[in-house]
Amino acid sequence: MSENQSPSPTAVQASREVRAVISRLRRRILKASETEDITLGQASVLARLSDKGGVTASELAATEGVRHQSMTATVSALASLGLVERRPDPDDGRRLLITLTARGLRRVEEGRQARTEWLADRLQTRCSEEERLAVIETMAVLQRLTRD
Repeated sequence: MSENQSPSPTAVQASREVRAVISRLRRRILKASETEDITLGQASVLARLSDKGGVTASELAATEGVRHQSMTATVSALASLGLVERRPDPDDGRRLLITLTARGLRRVEEGRQARTEWLADRLQTRCSEEERLAVIETMAVLQRLTRD
């Protein structure tokens, strides 16, 4: 789109609706795997750790967009629950790497499974086959928007 051209009314409406629906859907999906013993921030850290090997508290803080001190408190809480552990960095003994424990990995996998089951159940019980196929097609369009 050129600098002088404004988005069409349908582009603006679609933008608003997509953002609103994705925001609500995200909250509902997260709630499906909500547990009372950890916060949403702690769950986010566990998910990040499952995608990476050992990382430092500073790296986690930067990724999560929080202060180092806040991340240190989050990691300490997760460690006290036996979900993460701190180990010396084999390349730099001054640094500690944070990794998931087996229990932490199970927790992440169980949460993902609960979220998948919740959404699949909703799609199965509240949508027709044609609507589910339309969702798949729509996801392809939205996926295309995320590519640079």
